[in-house]
Amino acid sequence: MAALSLRESRMVSAAEQMAANTSWSALGKASDLRNRILFTLGLLIVYRLGTYIPVPGIDGAELRAFMEQATQGLGGILSMFTGGALGRMGIFALGIMPYISASIIIQLLTAMVPTLEQLKKEGEQGRKKINQYTRYGTVGLATLQSYGLAVSLQSGDLVTNPGVFFIVSCMVTLVGGTMFLMWLGEQITARGIGNGISLIIFVGIIAEVPAALAQFFSQGRSGAVSPAVIVGVMVMVVAVIAFVVFMERALRKIHIQYPRRQVGMKVYDGGSSHLPVKVNPAGVIPAIFASSLLLLPTTISTFSGAQTGPIMSLILAYFGPGQPLYLLFFTGMIVFFAYFYTYNVSFKTDEVAENLKNQNGFVPGVRPGKKTAEYLDYVVTRVLVLGSAYLAAVCLLPEILRSQLQIPFYFGGTSVLIVVSVTMDTIQQVQSHLLAHQYEGLIEKSQLSGKGKKRARRKGAARR
Repeated sequence: MAALSLRESRMVSAAEQMAANTSWSALGKASDLRNRILFTLGLLIVYRLGTYIPVPGIDGAELRAFMEQATQGLGGILSMFTGGALGRMGIFALGIMPYISASIIIQLLTAMVPTLEQLKKEGEQGRKKINQYTRYGTVGLATLQSYGLAVSLQSGDLVTNPGVFFIVSCMVTLVGGTMFLMWLGEQITARGIGNGISLIIFVGIIAEVPAALAQFFSQGRSGAVSPAVIVGVMVMVVAVIAFVVFMERALRKIHIQYPRRQVGMKVYDGGSSHLPVKVNPAGVIPAIFASSLLLLPTTISTFSGAQTGPIMSLILAYFGPGQPLYLLFFTGMIVFFAYFYTYNVSFKTDEVAENLKNQNGFVPGVRPGKKTAEYLDYVVTRVLVLGSAYLAAVCLLPEILRSQLQIPFYFGGTSVLIVVSVTMDTIQQVQSHLLAHQYEGLIEKSQLSGKGKKRARRKGAARR
């Protein structure tokens, strides 16, 4: 028994050491993780190739000439989300934005419609049903957006053979491209590494950064942008990255106490732990949601050119990037989605309080159950004041500087926030898989060692 307990203690200490220092050299030995990474890279390459396949019926020369002039809407976040496919009018020109918009609508309806709220509480089956509704919503939104884009392209004289056939073929191509992207994202999440939808957006940003850098430095060489501005922008990007990393790792720890308990004839002492509450539990989702709502009409109307109506012209005048109403509405949407997504998806205080109660855990000085949920609501609400303010500052400050200094959009706060957040999340998942692989190796070694000792004992007994 002493030898067994000594071996178990060594296993625990070895496991703790592995958790503290995950070895990246184990990546070559973790075949399952390697296959997941290769699968993810393969699907992302397919996505990038699809951004260069054009929609049939587009006049390439007219489109390129148009893109050189119309940079206000197309240079914005929707073009960034599509990885440049919108600027080239590829089959993925709508990107993943209809799926994101459908997710927003379904989540809002879930909080308001009792039937959907009940589905949400039914576990895996309810989640599958809600995902099915989200897919239906994606098809509907993609159909509407593709029709608007096809009509706008036709009215902007960017089509070789305008007519009903072009509109139908353009709609079918764009809707099919969006649904294929949604499928790619789901496959990456299920069989790859990281969140598929976030990685698609991430790759779209990263792929366009070299061209944005070349354009920015060419402006410096031509004298359009001073060297001081170039240095200042680079310093700003580094400072924003450091600030985002710091805030994404910031936690508010709530002390949790567990009482003494008796199992059979043994009495176990009570322990203590902490419940981590991130300063920004919603991650990058509020910025993506707010941006998708803001710049969709701007981008759609860009193709219509002179055909833009008075209502759309008024919207563009007051809600264009860098305008005061745009910044105010952007801030309001970020704050709203930060609170909404946290309370409805990422940190449900009622469920957390119920789980603590089931595990006999409690916050010192607070009754379990409803009182704990109210206390968690109080803490999360106060923490989110800082979290939503951080998101708004990161997204708006570079946006203001960009509109004033005419720097590329890819150096803005939203793009930096997406890149840093997705990178941190993906690296964390890779480390989790590596740690699980190392744990499996440790358990196998301990089992083999135990079997070897048993065989040695049997041989010794037989010799006697």
